[in-house]
Amino acid sequence: MPSPAESRTPGPHDRRRAFLRAALVTAVVLVLDRLTKAAVVSGIAVGDVHKFLPAVNLVHVRNSGVAFNFLAGGGALVLIITLLALAVLVVYFALRPQRPLLWLPTGLLLGGAVGNLIDRVTSGSVTDFIKLPLWPAFNLADTAITFGVLSLLYVLEGPRARAEPEPEPERPAPGERRRERETAQVGREP
Repeated sequence: MPSPAESRTPGPHDRRRAFLRAALVTAVVLVLDRLTKAAVVSGIAVGDVHKFLPAVNLVHVRNSGVAFNFLAGGGALVLIITLLALAVLVVYFALRPQRPLLWLPTGLLLGGAVGNLIDRVTSGSVTDFIKLPLWPAFNLADTAITFGVLSLLYVLEGPRARAEPEPEPERPAPGERRRERETAQVGREP
């Protein structure tokens, strides 16, 4: 059952605001992704490992698959799957821009996916550089995608999405109210 915010028709101002918010998040993710990858490419040789924080290393790894090197060497298949997923997301968002917070996962997912697509198209693989123990290397675009998926699940299935509007109490018709009072008074007479 749609929430009250979803059931009303979005006005042009609501749509514009939602699209601007999603575009801003997308732009921030893209800028941070491009800057960090450029710093890694220029400062760390492929295969090198630099201690950064306890249990966090900076590395320079080339990934030809999707998340955590899944579908490595997939090339066109990875590109097609990514573009289809982005198209579905954009259409869903365009149809429901008034849904609370939907702009956030949309921006995170678009920014992360486009950031990694730029790498794939320009160099054939993605630059990964954050390495945690027992975890494959990843980058900021991957992080944005992960938080985008988690926040999308929250927006779609979280407490607000599950909360149904409280039903309006039934109100008696104007003539019914008077009859109820008369009936109640009759019951009080000795």
